[in-house]
Amino acid sequence: MPAPPRLFDRVLHRKRLDRAAPGFANADFLQRRAAYDVAERLGPILRTFSLAVDLSARSGAFAQALAAEAPGRVDTLIEADLSHRMLAGRPGLRLAADEERLPFADGSLDLMVSTLGLHWTNDVVGALIQIRRALKPDGLFIGAFLGGTTLTELRQSLVAAESEILGGAGSRVSPFADAQDAANLLQRAGFVQPVSDVDTVTVRYEHPLKLLTDLRQMGETSVLADRHPKPLTRTLLHRTFEIYAERFGGEDGRVPATFEILTLTGWAPAATPAR
Repeated sequence: MPAPPRLFDRVLHRKRLDRAAPGFANADFLQRRAAYDVAERLGPILRTFSLAVDLSARSGAFAQALAAEAPGRVDTLIEADLSHRMLAGRPGLRLAADEERLPFADGSLDLMVSTLGLHWTNDVVGALIQIRRALKPDGLFIGAFLGGTTLTELRQSLVAAESEILGGAGSRVSPFADAQDAANLLQRAGFVQPVSDVDTVTVRYEHPLKLLTDLRQMGETSVLADRHPKPLTRTLLHRTFEIYAERFGGEDGRVPATFEILTLTGWAPAATPAR
C-alpha cells in the first residue's frame, strides 16, 4: 500500500500543542462543546463501558463532561494526547500517544472517543482503522473533528489579500473534511451503523486578530507540511483584516468566524459466531 500524502507536520503540531497547553483553558470553548456533545450521546446507550480511551484529551474536557452527562457509564478512562504537556497536572490514567500510531492492542477497548484531534492526521481513514481494530467486537467510537466550512471567512480573506498583493494565492489554512463524506470515512474504516452530524458554531470577534489569538491558544494554527513559500507579512495580514471586516463585518463592527464540528458515531462489527 502506498503511503498517504504528508499533509501535516506532526512534529510541529505537537510543538504547537505543547506551546498552547499553559493557556489552553482560555480558548477551550470548542473542545468543551464537542466533549459535552460526545458525552451526551452516551446517555441513551444502556450499557457500561469497562475501558475507554479519550484521544486528543487536551485539558480533560471529556472526562468532566462524562461525569456531568453520563456518570457511571465508563469504569476506567484513559486520557491520551499527542502533547504530554496537555495531560500534565491532573490525576487519572494518562498517556502521550500519537493518533497516527495508536499503542493499544487489538480488541482491548470498549469505547474510544476523540474530540477535535483527528483532522490533523495525515490519513484519517488509517487512524479510524486503528481505532476500530483497538475496539472489542461491538465496541463504540464517537469522534468530533473540524469540517470543511471551518474558518471560511479567514480563508477567503487571506486568498483575496494574497491575490491583491502577491498576484496569486497559496494555502495557509489547513484543509478540512467535507461533511457529506463524513459517514463514508467510517464505512471505509470498517465501522457499522455509521452516523454523522454537523454542528455549525459561529463566534463573533471584535477584531480578526482575536481569532488568530484563540487559534494559537487552541494549538490550532496551521502546520501544513508544504508551507507557503512567502511569509505572512504585516502588510498582508493588515490587508487580510481589512477585507475580513469589509466582507463579513456586522453593523456592530464585529466579525464572524465559522467552525463546523463533524461528529461521527460507529460501532466495531460484532464477533462472528463460530461454526
